[in-house]
Amino acid sequence: MKYLTALRDEVRNRIELIEHADLVVGIPCYNNQATIGHVLKQVSLGLHQYYPEKRCVIVVSDGGSVDDSREEAKAVQVSPFQEVIVTIYRGVPGKGSALRAVLELARFLKAEACVVVDSDLRSINAQWIRNLLCPILNDDYQFVAPYYRRFKLDGTITNNIVYNMNRALYGKRVRQPIGGDFAFSRDVVSEIYDQDVWDTEVGRFGIDIWLTTMAIVNRFKICQTRLGAKIHDVKDPGASLGPMFRQVVSTLFSLTEQYRDYWWDTRGSEDIPLVGDEINHEPEPFPINVDNLVDSFRNGYRQFGPLWKNVLSEGSFQRVRELAEESDGFQMDDRTWSHILYDAVSTYHCWSMNRFKLVELLTPLYYARVASFARIVKNMSDEEAEQEVERQAACFEEEKTYLLERWQMADEMIQSGSFCGQPE
Repeated sequence: MKYLTALRDEVRNRIELIEHADLVVGIPCYNNQATIGHVLKQVSLGLHQYYPEKRCVIVVSDGGSVDDSREEAKAVQVSPFQEVIVTIYRGVPGKGSALRAVLELARFLKAEACVVVDSDLRSINAQWIRNLLCPILNDDYQFVAPYYRRFKLDGTITNNIVYNMNRALYGKRVRQPIGGDFAFSRDVVSEIYDQDVWDTEVGRFGIDIWLTTMAIVNRFKICQTRLGAKIHDVKDPGASLGPMFRQVVSTLFSLTEQYRDYWWDTRGSEDIPLVGDEINHEPEPFPINVDNLVDSFRNGYRQFGPLWKNVLSEGSFQRVRELAEESDGFQMDDRTWSHILYDAVSTYHCWSMNRFKLVELLTPLYYARVASFARIVKNMSDEEAEQEVERQAACFEEEKTYLLERWQMADEMIQSGSFCGQPE
């Protein structure tokens, strides 16, 4: 079912009474009863401390939580002259639909700026609100992306896929393109809301990479703002990130096809301004099970090896086979990993049906790369590991010619009517 609005009738009636707000802060939420109260309190405190003269609306956009998330949010006492709306959004289940409700509300209220923050944050404080809003209100930026200090094994999809690909494709060094905490100017709110994407994977986990890519290709004035450490509910990449991986990568690949004319001639990359006062909060370490990741990769090779052979180049598949057969010294190097992703997105380009299945086939290969990265940075500090991420991203830029060659081969297959092989 396609929804023309993400807001329920009682919410629309309420915002009609509010009529106008200067600032809107949205908190997409799903089963976050342990953290939603803290996030809401810090948002309220930040608005009161830094923008007391502004009319503010905070909206908790909930996906139908089956815990007490909404009750916890309603119990929070916010600062005077702030409106809080706690609602279940309408639309496909996912963060994108939650954001759609926030944007719809912000547009109706003609807010100067709109901020969205995750509901599982443990490290958010009042200064986050100032650092996110100040570039919009004071410096005429249109899109503000987060810049975190993260534990070296956190953000594995960002560090190993999304940052590398987006930087190489579009030439902009947005370090956290799927960070989850953003700010938008009024004109960007309308531009984003009007896009017909809310019933796609963007409505689920794909929203963050879509937002960042939209900001880049539409040439919005972009900056990154310091938010200190991002401490949130930890997700082991081998245990709980599978659905997020598939939806983020599906959106990333789809956008690569959609904006081919933008990225084709882009070479190298440039820094994006970094603003905001430092927030001194150290990230918290946590373990990941590297052996499980390697086992998942090897099981994936046994199950999907013949299909990977259709997706990857001969050289890439040969290296994957060698990795699957190695008893020790397991290590997927940067160049191999860049070629695997470039093979995959090129195959996606000429894959005529069930593209989500193609992305699903890549999950064990992602596990292999995360295991390799974890081994490389095992004895590194977070700062040293960050340099490893930057080195990896530079490799993706250097290997972009390989992507162009593979993409042209895919174009030739499409023109000849000989599409890439399909999974059974």
